[in-house]
Amino acid sequence: MKTKIKVQNPIVEIDGDEMTRVIWQLIKEVLLEPHLELNLEYYDLHVQHRDATNDQVTIDAALAIRKHGVGVKCATITPDAERVTEYNLKKQWPSPNATIRSVLDGTVFRKPILIDTIPPSVRSWRLPVTIGRHAYGDIYKAVEFRVPQAGKLEMVYTPEHGEPTRVPVHEFDGPGVAMTMHNLDASITSFVKACLTYAIAEKTDLWFGAKDTISKTYHARFRELFQQAVDQRKEELQAAGIEYRYLLIDDAAAQLMKHEGGMLLALMNYDGDVWSDLIAGGFGSLGLMTSVLVSPDGKYEFEAAHGTVRRHYYRHLAGETTSTNSVASIFAWTGALAKRGELDQTPELVRFAQELEHAVIETIRSGTMTKDLALVAGASGETAVSTEGFIRAVAERLS
Repeated sequence: MKTKIKVQNPIVEIDGDEMTRVIWQLIKEVLLEPHLELNLEYYDLHVQHRDATNDQVTIDAALAIRKHGVGVKCATITPDAERVTEYNLKKQWPSPNATIRSVLDGTVFRKPILIDTIPPSVRSWRLPVTIGRHAYGDIYKAVEFRVPQAGKLEMVYTPEHGEPTRVPVHEFDGPGVAMTMHNLDASITSFVKACLTYAIAEKTDLWFGAKDTISKTYHARFRELFQQAVDQRKEELQAAGIEYRYLLIDDAAAQLMKHEGGMLLALMNYDGDVWSDLIAGGFGSLGLMTSVLVSPDGKYEFEAAHGTVRRHYYRHLAGETTSTNSVASIFAWTGALAKRGELDQTPELVRFAQELEHAVIETIRSGTMTKDLALVAGASGETAVSTEGFIRAVAERLS
């Protein structure tokens, strides 16, 4: 019998929802458990379990990552009003990703997986475009208010010691909506530090895009803190042979479309959310994108950068065959396993993670792929393999 590789210290496993939950179990059963003696601390973030625990399970999972240093997360539902009805929930619980990011104060780095048989939609892109997403505040921590009738809206700041400051927002002449966002200098500074450290380590140029011409205080503060940190680490940047550029975000969008890639694009929270999907789609599929949350003190959470694939899940429940891309979920596991092996000094675990990634890429290059990739590669969707068929093809190649 083949000796299994032992995972020395715990990996925090965070289970999720719908079709990605089905894929998650297949990955463990078919690709991991035959080769590894897993050491997992399990948290179930199925939306109904989050509801039953009043979302405490999400906080517990984040604290477990802080304790053990490495986590791996399945895609999860952020419920809207429709989902509250669908799953009979108490309320619209917040994004679990946002909660975990807030607890860890991390920065999300998302990078496309390049496969030569999957051509990018943007013809100029030859090198990966990595997204560094600030993981705190903005719309994800916003306070919203539905204005019921005509009236005056103000923003009030009351200092710990001193008199309140009132800032007029708008004179409403009828019903409307309002939203207040915030951020923290400490969190922005952590984000800047993480992006610079990543860019220097990877020897990749760093772009930061915002709109300080319009947001002369909020966005301008990001730009200011970025420039301060860049000035402090100028010698490191020069030694790595890389450049820092600040661009208005609309200019960054225009330039990116004709660039060859090969940069880290640092973005604020909402911008990073949108652009990571744009980059993933541009390079072939949301299923071909790695995602890792890195905290300032070196804690790591790996996840798939896409949603729960709801439409496929209901086809699966109806007994129909699905062809759902599992690559990002597999790479979430390989990222966590490789980091655990690196931290625990178990090179055999790192090697296994690398071999599994290689098996995935070679399976796709050989022409065995799910429907989304087959269509991008110019093949007929009818030649695509099923969800389980792809995972078992990877397992065969791995063996």
